[in-house]
Amino acid sequence: MAEINDAVMDQVDHAERNKINSLVAVMVAITATFMALCNVKDGNIVQAMSQAQANALNSWNYFEAKSTKQAIAENSLQMLKLQNPDTNAVIIKNFEANITRYEKEKTEIKADAENYQKQYNDINLFDDQFDMTDAMLTISIAMLGVASLTQKKWLFYFASAVSFSGIVLGLAAFMKISLHSDFVSKILG
Repeated sequence: MAEINDAVMDQVDHAERNKINSLVAVMVAITATFMALCNVKDGNIVQAMSQAQANALNSWNYFEAKSTKQAIAENSLQMLKLQNPDTNAVIIKNFEANITRYEKEKTEIKADAENYQKQYNDINLFDDQFDMTDAMLTISIAMLGVASLTQKKWLFYFASAVSFSGIVLGLAAFMKISLHSDFVSKILG
């Protein structure tokens, strides 16, 4: 009778293990697939961030070049007036027009540079969110592996909750809904 009882218990244990392992396999497949999609999107975001940062740097460099030209024109005008007070009015007006033009161009270039910086910061918010998603999904996959080895249901449920949280965070990032946590970003950054 004890042998029959042991055989029945072995079959029950085996069925229970297969059930947990099957659930783990499904969760790992869902989590890994979603993580792959998030990694592709995050890669695209990183490229857009790099472009925005390059555009901002180019704009600031252009702003500095215009500032230098303006300073040279201002100094040249001042030197002309000091060296030759009777300088031709046409030459003076030409320098003043250039100085005014440089000031106007600098204002436009500064606005462009600030816009590119804002664009970078806006994109970075979702990059951080995808990074947090990646971290949560990676942790959940590791915990699912341990749940499969230990056959602990509570660990499977906890790992599934972590995976679900990561998927929600990632879906929000795909939909450009900010669930950004500065605290978590500082830890991961």
